Amino acid sequence: MQNIVKKLPQTCPACEGLLSVKKLSCDQCGTDVNGNFALPSLACLTTEEQQFVLEFVCCSGSLKEMAQIRKLSYPSVRNLLDEVIAKIRTIQETTNQTTLNK
Repeated sequence: MQNIVKKLPQTCPACEGLLSVKKLSCDQCGTDVNGNFALPSLACLTTEEQQFVLEFVCCSGSLKEMAQIRKLSYPSVRNLLDEVIAKIRTIQETTNQTTLNK
């Protein structure tokens, strides 16, 4: 039987709005925490974008090393990083606006 890894959904399937977390549970003691919690910015990135960020951190932020690992040119890796930065900023702005409107 194949192991299926469930992915954390990020957007509403009905309206494509950002999802929030309503409940957290402790598997060890069974405690539940209820509320309305925003997902962390990094959790709102795609799996591929999250992998890029992890690789970038593990390379101590070296774009040169990232280019070697990914077999891409330095400018291509720089463009990928710029895209992730722009997306994180958009996510943070959206989260901040949603927080202010509550």
